[in-house]
Amino acid sequence: MLEELRIQNLGVIEELALVLPSGSIAVTGETGAGKTMVVGAIQLLMGGRAEPDMVRIGASEAVVEGRFVEDDGTEVVVRRVLPADGRSRAYLDGSLATASGLQERIGPMIDLHGQHSQQSILQRPATQRDALDRFAGIDRGPLRDARADIAAIDAALADLGGDATERARQIDLLRYQLDEVAAAAIASPTEDVDLQAREATLANAFDNEVAAGQASDLLGSDGVAADALGEALSILPDGPPFDAVTARIQAVQEELADLASEMRTIREGITDDPEARDMVRQRLQMLIELRRKYGPTLADVMEYGDSLQAQLDQLESHEEQVVSLTTRRVAAVERLATVSAAALAARTKATKPLAKAVEAELAKLAMGNARVEVTVDGEAGDDVAILLAPNPGLPLLPVGKNASGGELSRTMLALRLVLAGGPPIKVFDEVDAGIGGGTARAVGEALSSLGSAGQVFVVTHLAQVASFAGHHIVIDKSTDRGATASQARILSAEERVIEVSRMLSGSPDSAAAHEHAEELLSATSASWGT
Repeated sequence: MLEELRIQNLGVIEELALVLPSGSIAVTGETGAGKTMVVGAIQLLMGGRAEPDMVRIGASEAVVEGRFVEDDGTEVVVRRVLPADGRSRAYLDGSLATASGLQERIGPMIDLHGQHSQQSILQRPATQRDALDRFAGIDRGPLRDARADIAAIDAALADLGGDATERARQIDLLRYQLDEVAAAAIASPTEDVDLQAREATLANAFDNEVAAGQASDLLGSDGVAADALGEALSILPDGPPFDAVTARIQAVQEELADLASEMRTIREGITDDPEARDMVRQRLQMLIELRRKYGPTLADVMEYGDSLQAQLDQLESHEEQVVSLTTRRVAAVERLATVSAAALAARTKATKPLAKAVEAELAKLAMGNARVEVTVDGEAGDDVAILLAPNPGLPLLPVGKNASGGELSRTMLALRLVLAGGPPIKVFDEVDAGIGGGTARAVGEALSSLGSAGQVFVVTHLAQVASFAGHHIVIDKSTDRGATASQARILSAEERVIEVSRMLSGSPDSAAAHEHAEELLSATSASWGT
């Protein structure tokens, strides 16, 4: 529901702030006070078109804010800003949004009918189908599932591709790349790093052999290091304080002997082999080329090789997959035809009962001569149209094509009375156009039944309609220095008597009008949902 509404400088409304109740709400006021601006403000909050001329004369911008509460208790705050010169802005929960974003989030919460009938669900073809399905209790699940199945199969077929020549080219390319990667027989993800180290060793074989020999000679038993350690031992006497030092020198001699032996082993293992060096370089260059083509590292190249095989398997099994998917599609099309025929039959069967039910409600709303027809077309009857001839002699046309604002509102009211559910917020403007007396009471009673299950706003000039409301908002206008400004407030019980008196007689101070108003409010207070 719409729990709070704030308006600044919209049309004749200078400033308005209302905390709104649930149930039924009548909106009344003198002609030109700005009642329809309240409807226009709600329209803006649901993403309606914003025009610069909606801004109050003399103001730089108009601002409309609304706080909505969804069924699960979630609060949604919407704000529209309309500059007198420039593009409007929209905000959803404090963040910038688009008008279409508001339509998507707020639009489904509201039915708006009358002067702003372009927002009515009767102008949305898909919603007319929803209305028929709701009336007939049609489950669209099987139809939706069958269509989704076909769409998924078609997408899979599209992914497979249908160009045999292009598929052959792809297979040849994949085979070439796969053979190239497979022929490399990469030993490990680090083979290139290992080969680089091996190449460096082979490239410096001669110099390394010479260096190892020289180091071995220096570290050996005939080397200067061994001689120096032996001479140091020889001159040191046994016993304190040289025991510890002598032991360490002996340990160094043993380590030196080990180093000399290891160096000789290294020297013996070094071979200057130009042929082996060339083979390592060729292997390393091949791996570098694979990395350039298929990945920055050998691990990437190996992973790419695996993906090549998967792609090749899919392409080579193309014909089998096509046959399988085509078989599935034939079965899915048959299922769709079956469920479509069932949906068409159910929808066709429901058209006349729905039309008759709406006509019966319209008769209670001073449209007894109106004719309603519901048509369906298409394989599953998806193309649903609700046609209306509001008066004798007029052709049946889609609702809104040949109906006034009041007639359109009453048609929507009649449809809502026939159907269950619908958006939780309903707004009716001009629903009482051209009616009075008993018909006005019937309209009030009809709105009463809707107000008991949600939040219903009705902009009305008729006391009979307003008196049924569980709550009453009045729009007051005043003139100061030639400028008209309007404000709004929710009326108390005593204030309602005064406003209904004004609506009945034009004289809010008339004692007779007060008595009539009290009688009217007393008679209707138990009927309207709150």
